[in-house]
Parts: sequence; structure tokens; C-alpha cells
Amino acid sequence: MKKTLLLLLIVLLAACSAQTTEKPDENEHAEKQMNEDQKQTEEDVENEEDPETDEDSNSEEDTENGNDEKENEPDPIQYTVHPANWTLKPQSETELKTVLLTIDDAPDKHALEMAQKLKDLNVPAIFFVNGHFMDTDEERKIVKQIHELGFEIGNHTMTHANLSKLSVDKQRYEITQLSEEIQNVTGEAPKFFRAPFGVNTDFSKQLMEEQQMIYMNWTYGYDWEKEYQTSASIADIMVNTPLLTDGAILLMHDRDWTNEALMDIVKGLEAKGYTFVDPDQIVQ
Repeated sequence: MKKTLLLLLIVLLAACSAQTTEKPDENEHAEKQMNEDQKQTEEDVENEEDPETDEDSNSEEDTENGNDEKENEPDPIQYTVHPANWTLKPQSETELKTVLLTIDDAPDKHALEMAQKLKDLNVPAIFFVNGHFMDTDEERKIVKQIHELGFEIGNHTMTHANLSKLSVDKQRYEITQLSEEIQNVTGEAPKFFRAPFGVNTDFSKQLMEEQQMIYMNWTYGYDWEKEYQTSASIADIMVNTPLLTDGAILLMHDRDWTNEALMDIVKGLEAKGYTFVDPDQIVQ
């Protein structure tokens, strides 16, 4: 009996010893697994991209790309006026077909309305004004409004006189007096001059050089001719004339029928593939 009890005691002690030995191994394994899991978590956090840093990086990259695109944008084509045929000639190669819109005798009746129509169509033009159409506060206000819409204000003399019939002193007055009045109204001296009836003189050309102005006539225009004094007829001839060519300078006036036809003229030219030269692109 004693032997049996002794044997049982030995067996129990051996079992307890085995359990004590195995437990540290289990704890060590669990701790090791925990450390590995924590280590993996820390590595994941370190490897994860910071959203703010990534956003800043993208923003800087976008800015750099935007600057690169801006730097790579070609400069606008520059044009000069050729008096041999009164067209605009590009100073570098371009596949664009272009025309320049000009409106004389402003602001008689419809110039501001015409300017607003062109503004809505995003089409540039030169408005050549006469001194006798801007000798009241209301008329000067209209000229200022046209300029504020973004249009170039050109000099068309004070009284629309034929320069070839005037003395040098009177020619000077007709041109320089109006330039001064335009500058007083718009804050800018006019860049362009158009002689009434297209009649330039040796003196007016010399004065243009002194004043650093560009003088120009036109490739074609029709709205003063009786047969084209309806909106339908003037819209048709301005778009379908055989004189329409790349670089053409188009002459129109502040007239009822031209005002009514203006949008059709623009759309007709665009349908033929023409774009419109900004006066800022014209150089001496």
C-alpha cells in the first residue's frame, strides 16, 4: 500500500513539473508573436504615405506642370500691316486664317451695341472714332465704355476731313487733337490711325512715325454703297466677297444695317474657318 501511494506521488510530481516547464514556452511564444505583430504594425505605419505630404507633393507637382505648360505655350503670332494690299502679314509661320474687324465713324448711333455683341462673341475689333462723335459728355462716356469692354480705340480724325485738302497745320490738328482727347477719355493714346476716305499724305505718314502710331486702310468694305444698305445684303457680301483673303482688314461703319448684320458676319466668317486678330498682335 505504501509503495502504491509512493508511486502515485511520484507520478503527480512529474506531471506538475512537466506543466511548469511547458508554460514558460507558451508565454514566450505568445510574447514573441506579439512583438512580431507590433513590429509589423510599426513597419506598416512607417511605410504608409502621409496624406498631407502626398497632397502637398501632388500640389507642387501640379504647380510645376502648370508652370511648364505656361512656359511651353507659344507666344501670340505678331502681324504687320502691308500697305501694298492692306492686309495683315504674320511674322512667323501659322496655319490660321485670320481677318481683322474695324468699325469706323464711332460712336455715331450703334457703336456701343456693336461692341457688346462682339464682346459676347469674344471677337476683338478696332473702333475708329471721330472727334465730332465724341464732343459731348454722353459720347465720351460711350467711348470709355467701349474701351472698358476691351476694344481698341483708333483715331479717325476730328472732323473726317480729306487730309489731302488740308494744310499741314490743319492735318496735325485733326490727328493730334483727337489723340489727346482719346487719351483723356480712355487713359491710353491711340495706337492706330485711319485717314478718312483712305487718303493718307506724306505729312500724315511722317506724323505717324513721330507719334509711333500704325496707319491702315482696308482690304474691303461695302456698307456705304447703296446696294448693301440692308442687313441681309451686307452680311452676304462681307462673307462671300471674292476679296476675302487670309489677313484681310475688314471695314465696317456704325450704321443701322451693319449693326443688324454684325453677328451674321462674324458667324459666317467663322464658318469659313477664319479667326480674328487681336489688335494687340499688330506691331509696326
